[in-house]
Amino acid sequence: EAGWQDVSSFWESDFKNRKIISEFMKDDLLGSKRLASMPDRITNTINVENSDEPVCRPTVINMYSEDLSTLDIWWKKWESFMFDEALTIKTTEGEITKKPFEMLQPIKKAKYPAITEEEEAVSLPLQTMCGAIFDSILVHMMNTVSTPSIWQPLKKTMVANLNKQKVPHTLSLLAEVYGNSDIITLQEVSSSFIDQAMAGPLGNKFWINAPKDMDAVRDQNSVVMLNKSTFPSGKVAEITDKVVESFPPDVDVPVAKGDINAITAVDKDGVPFVIASFHGDTNGLATIPVNEALVKTMEKDPSLSDHKLIFGLDANTYEKEYVVDGKKKHQEVLEWGRSYTGFGETSCWGDVPQPSNFTTFNARTYLQPQLNKACKSSEKREKGDVNPKDFILFKKGDFEVLKTWKDNTGERFFIEDMAFPTLKFPSDHAVLATVLKKNY
Repeated sequence: EAGWQDVSSFWESDFKNRKIISEFMKDDLLGSKRLASMPDRITNTINVENSDEPVCRPTVINMYSEDLSTLDIWWKKWESFMFDEALTIKTTEGEITKKPFEMLQPIKKAKYPAITEEEEAVSLPLQTMCGAIFDSILVHMMNTVSTPSIWQPLKKTMVANLNKQKVPHTLSLLAEVYGNSDIITLQEVSSSFIDQAMAGPLGNKFWINAPKDMDAVRDQNSVVMLNKSTFPSGKVAEITDKVVESFPPDVDVPVAKGDINAITAVDKDGVPFVIASFHGDTNGLATIPVNEALVKTMEKDPSLSDHKLIFGLDANTYEKEYVVDGKKKHQEVLEWGRSYTGFGETSCWGDVPQPSNFTTFNARTYLQPQLNKACKSSEKREKGDVNPKDFILFKKGDFEVLKTWKDNTGERFFIEDMAFPTLKFPSDHAVLATVLKKNY
């Protein structure tokens, strides 16, 4: 039905012979190739039209609530979900109806260099197979180390607190704690979140701007929110296309639809702004070229040259440099600092970011598909994602930083060495806030 190339040779020559834990679940290379995590990203939880509840893939690691007490029960439901049931989702072009397997996206070697060219050519069926292997191992593992009567009710309790309340909790935090902000930039935002924000108290106070190339399949979009008192007319125009057109011609920039959202707006005093939100790729390798393209867009377009810049981003930068065979594997934060100052910008952290000024502190168990990021509980500081990732940039001289803080509690303060999200704080990135004084 899918019309895909046969990948049974991969199963026969490789995967069927692997040990499920040491050679699949703990395979760092498999994680780097995204062969299990990419299908999970697309199909884990799908927000559908005309329903308050999303549709979930039959797996241990999401809000799926039906019985998974045996592999036979799981497989029938999994196969039907992937290949039989068409779902209607919202896109910028309108509603589209697809089966989950039709939503999957190719894994590109340019963005995920660990994947081979042979694997890239068959990445759709190969990731589907690996996703099924991953889900089946989880079901087998849970029913082996526990019993369905114990782990399934426990899962429902966790889902109620950490998943179903995540969007309402986040919306409440933004409205009640940061609702007086002039500008809010968000990353990895779902279309459902955007709809709920527009329909609630935030929508009354803010212009909520989603990118016009919003990706309803990945459903991870960068958003710019403008306080209606500060920006009475809201967005003037979106200039994301101009930024993309300014990418360095010799660089393959690993960005996806919805990652960049750049708009113009005029404040109540008549001052024009470019305001951008950006979500960097996992390795942070898109961050420098995207920032360069944003600056060049403003410089080469006479209509933008007098605009003030505010750029909020998850830069996905790292505390330490990581180079393999002379090739940079992820973006080290000090190099990022040297780059943005080279373009006449500074940040809420100043010209030189502090590598140990972490805005993430989370670690992944093996009950998730990015296997290269999984670690034991005793290793969460050493092997977790504990890095200085989040920034607010602006042109040097335009503003003076009066105060900057990070928040992993939802109460405007940060607890160092505490893993998050927590039951009280819904995000795996800290809130980053800054108060700027105008110098114009």
